[in-house]
Amino acid sequence: MSEKAGHSTDGRKPRGIVVGVDGSDQSVCALIWAAKEAQRRRAPLHLVTAYTVPIFAASGLDGGYATVDDAVIRDGAETVLRQAAARVADYDVEVHASVETGDAAGVLLELSEEAELMVVGSRGRGGFMGRLLGSVSSALPAHAKCPTVTIPLCSASRLAEAGIEAPQGRDRQPATSAADVEPVVLVGVDGSEQARAAVLVAAEQALRWKRPLRMICSVPPFTGSLAWVPAPLDREALYADIQVQLNAGKAWLQSHFPGLDISHQVVDGAPVEVLIEASRTAELLVLGSRGRGGFAGMLLGSTSQGVMHHAKGPLMVVPDRTDPRLANRPDFGPLLGSS
Repeated sequence: MSEKAGHSTDGRKPRGIVVGVDGSDQSVCALIWAAKEAQRRRAPLHLVTAYTVPIFAASGLDGGYATVDDAVIRDGAETVLRQAAARVADYDVEVHASVETGDAAGVLLELSEEAELMVVGSRGRGGFMGRLLGSVSSALPAHAKCPTVTIPLCSASRLAEAGIEAPQGRDRQPATSAADVEPVVLVGVDGSEQARAAVLVAAEQALRWKRPLRMICSVPPFTGSLAWVPAPLDREALYADIQVQLNAGKAWLQSHFPGLDISHQVVDGAPVEVLIEASRTAELLVLGSRGRGGFAGMLLGSTSQGVMHHAKGPLMVVPDRTDPRLANRPDFGPLLGSS
C-alpha cells in the first residue's frame, strides 16, 4: 500500500528513508528527524518495527516448550506502528509502514540493501516487548549497506511537537538544546579512502540543507614513549603537513561542490573525545564506518563506535562505498596520511 500512512502489503523492499520505531522517546525523535529529512529529499518514508516470539522452556513435569501468542505480540507492534504513523501524518511525505518478524537489527540490515538512508534512535525501550533499540543502533551502522543516522533524545520542543511530554530527571534530559545547535554539517577526516567517501556524502547533505561543511581532523596526543616511532614528532611540522593536505582535499571537494561553503580545522586531542564534544553543537556529524589515517594511525572504525555510543547530536555513519569522484583526488595535491 502506498497511502499517506498505511501498511505495506506488497512485499517489496522499501526505498527512500527507513526508520525503526519501538515506542520509546528516542525512536520518536528518530521518527521526527526522518520525516523532516524525507520531506527535504522528497523521498518516501518507511516506518518499520520488528518483533520475535519468545519461547520459554517449561519447568513442570510435562516438559516441552511454551510460546507466547503471536497475535498478542503482533497487536502490540501494530499499535506502536499506528501511533508512529499518526505522529507524521501532517508531514508532506509518502508514508509506508510494516511490522516485520525477526531480530530488529537483522530486519533493518536487510532493508538497508534497498534504502537510501536508515534512521534509528541511539537507544530505546519499546513498551510492547521491551525492545532494546540500543543494540540495533550499535549493529546497524557497522553493517548497513546505506548511510545510517542515529538520533539521541531530542529537545522538549521536538517531543512536544510529537505530542509527548518531556521526560523529567537529569538523566532523561536531551544532551543538547535546540538553541545550542550550530547550523553546520561536520565530518571527521583521517586520511582514509573511507573518510573521503564520507566527506562526499557529508557535502551532499550540507548542500541539501544549505549549510556550510566543516572537515575536522584530530591529532592524538603523543608522549614519545612508543618504541616504533623513530624520532620525536615535531608537532608544528606535523600540523603544517596536515594543513597542506587538508587544503588539497578542500580544493578537490570544492571542484565537485563549487557553491558549497567548505572549511577545515585541526584539533589536538583523542579522536573520540574531540568528535563527541563537536557533536554537542553540530547539526549533523558524519563519519566513515571505518578508516585508517596514515599520519597518526587513527582507526576510524573504533572511533565511529566510540562516538556512536556517546554522541550528543545526530550522527551519520557512511559505509564503505565506491565513488567515481574519488578518482581525481590525487590531482589536487598530497593525500592526508600519504606522507
